[in-house]
Amino acid sequence: MSMQALSIAASGMLAAADRLSASAQRVAAGDQQAEKNAQAGDVDYVKERVEQIGASTDFKASAAVARTADKMTGALLDMKV
Repeated sequence: MSMQALSIAASGMLAAADRLSASAQRVAAGDQQAEKNAQAGDVDYVKERVEQIGASTDFKASAAVARTADKMTGALLDMKV
């Protein structure tokens, strides 16, 4: 059970990190485009910031799942000893 929870948590953290990375790349590409054209790029910075906050929150939630699974495993091992 806890190994499955750890696997799910790790997958969630990877997905959140991928979302954050993709958002950062879109922002960077928009900044480069704006520098070349001397005008604002096509990036919606508010939308990207919301995406980054959501990805960060998802990562923290998945990390909390991993910590809880680790504590549960420790408690189970303590009972067996």
